[in-house]
Formats: sequence, C-alpha cells, structure tokens
Amino acid sequence: MTEETMDTDISVPTNTVEDFLRMERMPHIWCPGCGIGTTVNCFAHALEASGLDLKKVAVVSGIGCTGRVSGYMKLDSFHTTHGRAIPFATGLKLANPELKVVVYSGDGDLTAIGGNHFIHAARRNVDMTVILLNNFIYGMTGGQVAPTTPIGATASTTPYGNFEEPFNLPYLAESCGAVYVARWTAFHVRHATKSIKEALLKKGFSFVEIMAPCPTLYSRRNRLGDGLDQMKFYRDNSEILNGADTKTLGLTFQGKITVGKFVDKDKPTYLEAMNAFYAQKFGDKFSPYKG
Repeated sequence: MTEETMDTDISVPTNTVEDFLRMERMPHIWCPGCGIGTTVNCFAHALEASGLDLKKVAVVSGIGCTGRVSGYMKLDSFHTTHGRAIPFATGLKLANPELKVVVYSGDGDLTAIGGNHFIHAARRNVDMTVILLNNFIYGMTGGQVAPTTPIGATASTTPYGNFEEPFNLPYLAESCGAVYVARWTAFHVRHATKSIKEALLKKGFSFVEIMAPCPTLYSRRNRLGDGLDQMKFYRDNSEILNGADTKTLGLTFQGKITVGKFVDKDKPTYLEAMNAFYAQKFGDKFSPYKG
C-alpha cells in the first residue's frame, strides 16, 4: 500500500452536531468545564431527531454566557438585548406563525430582568420553546447573585452567602401556564435531548430547565471544584421523578436534585385562543389572524 493510498483510506468520523453549528466561529468563548456546550450538543441532536424543517426554526437569546448560543447555531438566529429574548421571540412568532421559535438563554437573563416577559408568555401560552440554562449565577458580568442562587451560596454581591429565596423554576413555569415543563442537568444528556425534542414538537409554551456547571465563578467561589466535580455531583445527587409536584422542586445549596418531566398537557395557544374568541364574537366578519 502506497503512502497516497493510505491517505485516501483514512476516514475521519464526523460529528453530526457540526451540521448545526457555525464552525467558522469556533472556538467558542465558554470556559473549560462550562456546561453550556454540552447542552448545545443536546439541542442539536434534538433538532436532528425532531424532523423539523430547519429553514423554519429560529433561535433567540439574550445577554450572558448562554446568550451566545444563538450566534453559534447554523439557524436563523437573533441575539437580543438583556432580558428581552422572549418578547422578541413573541414578535417573530406573531409575524410568522409557521416558525418554530426557540428561546435559549440563562437564568439571569430570563428570570431576572426578563422575568415579567417569562410569566406573561407562559400565561398567554405563546407557542415557543424556552430552554433555560441554570448555573445559579450571573456568569458573564462578574458573578453577581441571581434569582436562582441557592440560600447560603456566595456570589460577588453576597460574599457572606445569599439570603434571598430563589425561584423554583418548574413551579414558576407551571403556575404561569406552561404546557410542558421538564428539568435535567448537564449530566443527563440523553434525557435532556429527549425532553428538548418533545418541547420542540409541543404546541404552546414549553419549558426545559437544564442545570449546568459554572466552574469559573459559581463553583470556584463556592469551593465546589471544577466542571467534572459538578458533573459527578449531578450524577450522585439527582433523582428522576417524572410527574413530580412542581411545588416540591425547590433547590438547596448542594442538596438533592429532582429531575424529570413534570408537566405535559394541551390547551389552546395564544393565536388559537384569539382566533376562536373573535370568530365567535364576529362570525364570518372575522378573518383568522395568520401573521
């Protein structure tokens, strides 16, 4: 076998995830051990398995480490202002109801400055999928305390420990009206992939929380080791309990974690409810809104 033949016989396996990424923008900005990249892998595989027309999928994100996801996906994407990912996504969906709109951002962006938008999009049952990365801290802007920081955990703005009650995100989503609610960690890659696929195919406001390590700020400040240490913690301290009452899913600092799919129901979306209401009110005079 000649050297030339040997070269042509070598086959390099390709990762199908690359088909969903803007590879010209690599390497990405995320820190070693960060869990965001792992979740992007789950997202890409979920898109692949969903059968969705990728020309009709749009990804919207806000500011923060997770907010950079939209810039790396080889999809129509929109990197918006801080906390405003959901209203931008709502506008996309209303303008073009055929789009599958995905909001992909962090816990601070979506539930702090963007919290009001979160609750009203869920209340209205706007047809979108929200993937929220929860690393318990503001990772890009200096490690400040977030609405999800557990009591007792330290942050740059709570150096002696957080004393504010954090959000129970699955309970928040369900109580506001979400039709699909799930929570996983960056360790549960197969489960997260399946849930993201289900959320993508669900009509209405679907919500998937994924807990992910932030070794640079949250883990280091709280002496939790590196990203691998946190992944081991997720493995050893998570319990899968599908259908659990979301009221019981509050998180404590380094406590037990309940993961699973908690809500999966059906009800009219925002556009469906509006069309039905005005058709009943005005009859043939009303032309259903289609964007």
